[in-house]
Amino acid sequence: MPRWKELPAETSNSERQLLVQLRRLKDHSDLSLAALASRTSYSRSSWERYLNGKKPVPRTAVEELARVCGTEPTRLIVLYDVAERARAKAPAPGRADEPSSPPRSSQPSSPAQNQERGQEQGREQTPDRAQDQDRAQESASTLASASASVRPGRTVPLGWMLAAVALAVAVAFGAGVLTARGWDDEAPAEKTGPVAVGAGYQRGQTYKCAVRRQDGELRAGHSDTREMLLDINSTGFDVVEAQCLLREKGFSPGVFDGLYDERTKGAAKKFQQAHHLVVDGIIGPDTWRELRG
Repeated sequence: MPRWKELPAETSNSERQLLVQLRRLKDHSDLSLAALASRTSYSRSSWERYLNGKKPVPRTAVEELARVCGTEPTRLIVLYDVAERARAKAPAPGRADEPSSPPRSSQPSSPAQNQERGQEQGREQTPDRAQDQDRAQESASTLASASASVRPGRTVPLGWMLAAVALAVAVAFGAGVLTARGWDDEAPAEKTGPVAVGAGYQRGQTYKCAVRRQDGELRAGHSDTREMLLDINSTGFDVVEAQCLLREKGFSPGVFDGLYDERTKGAAKKFQQAHHLVVDGIIGPDTWRELRG
């Protein structure tokens, strides 16, 4: 049996689960890609792209593969629908050939261009920042005018000069502090809510379970999914959420590390049996509904 290629790193968890099941079905049938092409409406190269994650597999291809292999397609269609919804929610990738900003000219800017650019930047500032900078500039100008107005031979009291310098420095410093504080106020707030799947999850780490009821359902704070399919070797915060909810329901898997292993699957089977669900150890929409209830 040929060894499958590693799926692309950008493949989502739901898409990966679908492709793993399709690969297993194809391997168990002992059909080659050429044989699939002869028995379905898709070419050999199309099956190669679909099963290696190079191109999303169509729904009709999933149905035809199940038919050719003599398998009920319902479970595969559920996996396909979950992956399709995940693709619809994913942001569209930007095109590499479209720069986000116009390229900068390598030629030095003329004084007129520099002045115009400075005026444009000034318009983008808020009124408070502009006033603070104007005050600093006025103080500096006043100090320069006072220094320039002193005629040769005349003396200015040292105390006055030091006071003027201190005033100008204080005003300039205050304007800088206000400006910096304004920038800090506009900075995006740090995210403290549940972490999305694949963002920050570390394999081998044990996570805490703080289950509480929110909006009428139980949540452990790691994921808010109600439809993600979890099976052996699934990983991520969705698995941590399921492990915590299983413990809350009295079917603890003993670990809360985000890895769907045999212990977690065994706990899921016991939970499914107790709630009169299909006992397959696969956490899907029906099992999620009971876990969050």
